[in-house]
Amino acid sequence: MRSLIDHSHILDAGLAAIREQYTLPTEFPAHVLAAAEVSVRREPTEHVDRTDWPFVTLDPASSTDLDQAFTITRSGNDLLLHYAIADVGWFVQPGDAIDTEAWQRGTTMYLPDGKTSLYPPVLSEGAASLLPDGPRPAVVFHVRVSDDGATTLDGAERSLVRSRAKLAYDTVTAAELPADFDELARRVHAGELARGAARIDPPEQVVERTEHGYELQFRPRLPSEDHNAAMSLAANMAVAQAMLQAGTGLFRVMAAPDERAVRRLRNIARAFGLQWPTDLTLDQFARTLDGAQPAQGAFMLAVRRAGGGADYVPYEAGVTPWHAAMAATYAHATAPLRRLADRYVIEATLAIANGAAVPATIAGSFASVADVMNKADTVGSRLEREVVELAEAVVLRDRIGHTFDAVVIDDDPDSTTVAIAEVAVIAKVHARGVIPGDELRVKVAGVDIDRRKVELQRVS
Repeated sequence: MRSLIDHSHILDAGLAAIREQYTLPTEFPAHVLAAAEVSVRREPTEHVDRTDWPFVTLDPASSTDLDQAFTITRSGNDLLLHYAIADVGWFVQPGDAIDTEAWQRGTTMYLPDGKTSLYPPVLSEGAASLLPDGPRPAVVFHVRVSDDGATTLDGAERSLVRSRAKLAYDTVTAAELPADFDELARRVHAGELARGAARIDPPEQVVERTEHGYELQFRPRLPSEDHNAAMSLAANMAVAQAMLQAGTGLFRVMAAPDERAVRRLRNIARAFGLQWPTDLTLDQFARTLDGAQPAQGAFMLAVRRAGGGADYVPYEAGVTPWHAAMAATYAHATAPLRRLADRYVIEATLAIANGAAVPATIAGSFASVADVMNKADTVGSRLEREVVELAEAVVLRDRIGHTFDAVVIDDDPDSTTVAIAEVAVIAKVHARGVIPGDELRVKVAGVDIDRRKVELQRVS
């Protein structure tokens, strides 16, 4: 971990430049804010009263745009996940000013010094957010999870819910969570194993704001995050199956690494000193990895890079949309405050679960929503990398001439990518005759803050 005490505000200026480069809006137009002020006064009239159910939320401590609340009950040997999702569709109508602006943005974009929200704060951090300060309208998915981890959608309803507590990943205790929280995660994981899923969650290279400035770090995932993700996975898979059976919807797809990529990954594993038995597939081997171990975490990053990205696609007759990492048909339905697509999927699922036709304004929009989301995803990925590269440049601006131990994590004909664990930097260097896993000594030859680039030279 490397703290950045940014007394000269170099990083702050760089973040401002990134916002300008990607034309991220700094505020909402006045007419959108006015429309939001009107929308949040809309009283819930089609919602079942579930305020006596013990819902809680689990998110990063600083989050205020809370998409999900949950409680868990038993039904024989099955678990019933009652997953309350912010009812953005109650406040935002297709074609209104808020909706039109959301189509321009696509997703919420996060930077260390703040975010560019999909919806105005009075909505996304107020009336629609599932905060524990009063009843909120929500769409509750009732998801049945069997002992082997199979998931089905038992129903969906507009409900009025009241969160009992805003829990945080890094401080939550077992006593604050539903009794079957861990059991549900165990079942979902068992389902992944049975399907042969290879969901990879390597340590993240992140830039985070703290009371002392900023920190650039490789951050492993907490168990509470993984368990929380299991609930979203269960709900999203159940929703996807319901849409697929109804012959409509918007899905998230991802291709698996091809044979050439797998052969390369076997070489990378060998270079990292990892024992990958020849009789195990990549999926099977990936499930044995621990991202907290440096070599295994680096290999997980290599797997993530080899798999390529995910895309949004609308339903197509005769085609089964497939997400290779999930080994399942998959959709996004659980973060409508942050993703445009989820609102449309939720509205479709509500209709399907209650035996109604999907509204034409929803069904007719899936292809266009997919286009918007795929473009927003591309911008978001580039933005994330630009921020990290800026932080790397700031970290190393006073270390020109300094040498570091580095590990090769990727190599191609043009350049070699290395990781410098001491300062949480990933950068390129020209190095011949190396393979992933090799250890090098590299020198910081130059830093260009404006271009957000670090120049490394191989020393040995």
